[in-house]
Amino acid sequence: MIIKSAEFIKSAVTPDQYPDTAYPEIAFSGRSNVGKSSLINVLLNRKRLVKTSSTPGRTRLLNFFLVNQAFTFVDLPGFGYAKVPKSMQKSWKPMVENYLAARLQLQSVVLLMDIRRTPRQEEADLLAWLARYQIPPVLILTKCDKLSKTKRIRQQTVIAQSLEIAKARLILFSAKTRQGRDIVWERLMALINSEMDEYSGI
Repeated sequence: MIIKSAEFIKSAVTPDQYPDTAYPEIAFSGRSNVGKSSLINVLLNRKRLVKTSSTPGRTRLLNFFLVNQAFTFVDLPGFGYAKVPKSMQKSWKPMVENYLAARLQLQSVVLLMDIRRTPRQEEADLLAWLARYQIPPVLILTKCDKLSKTKRIRQQTVIAQSLEIAKARLILFSAKTRQGRDIVWERLMALINSEMDEYSGI
């Protein structure tokens, strides 16, 4: 995927603050510190377009990024970080759910999971929620460079069984080595191009 342009549009909390555009949107979700910002930066060949932090829970708004003047990436707040105040955790849930349920431009949700961790109830609940709203997920296992090849394969199998899905649906990704970048783009562009074809009447 050739990235000609990538720019931050705005942050939002409520629907009236969303960008007034018709571009197809891809949202990125996952636990705090799972590597959402790093994935987006690698996909867009940018080092710091999306701010990364070693402190979990820093993404607190819906952040919109316009790519190639053709589609939008949306960085969602991470979930499951205990040190974030309870009041803030509660405010994130309706903010994210309102976006996922009502945003017509949304084409897919990229769910990131740390390959070293077994998915918890939050990941299973999100996948069930997306299925109910017929939003196709793209599933990515991050930080693959931290495990040997044998352990990566083993964990991929364990996670697939935990989520009751085919192992082939889980994309192995590393922001450090850029492993999996092309596969992620292939899946995303299939979804984006499908929406563009439908919009143009093809």
